[in-house]
Amino acid sequence: MNKTSKKSGFTIIELVVVIAFAALAVILFFVQKINIDAMDRDKQRKTAINAMYYALEEGFFAQNNYYPETITPENLTVVDPNLFTDPSGRILGETGCSYTYEAANCSDGQCKEYTLRANLEKEDDFIKKNRN
Repeated sequence: MNKTSKKSGFTIIELVVVIAFAALAVILFFVQKINIDAMDRDKQRKTAINAMYYALEEGFFAQNNYYPETITPENLTVVDPNLFTDPSGRILGETGCSYTYEAANCSDGQCKEYTLRANLEKEDDFIKKNRN
């Protein structure tokens, strides 16, 4: 056999290694994408809770000297109504919504305390309580 004549191409082992490496890269990409998407949804939730919180404190309480028993786009008019809908499409107050508003110490629809909460995917719950 002539030493100068060689077959060109890849061996099966080389192909398996390349395919395994490519599969691992694809898996890592999708895992990171899922994590980044969850963090983005958490950021949306925090933004919504902060908007409601500041509307309650700087707007509603400043004008009325109490907090409402429930919050809606009608009594928090300065908040974008879309913020009352969580990233999964559920509206504040609906079962399964990741946002909750819990009024406390209420009398005749006027409350002295509240807790706003967002259930996050990648962190502990994001909680805001009344400051007055």
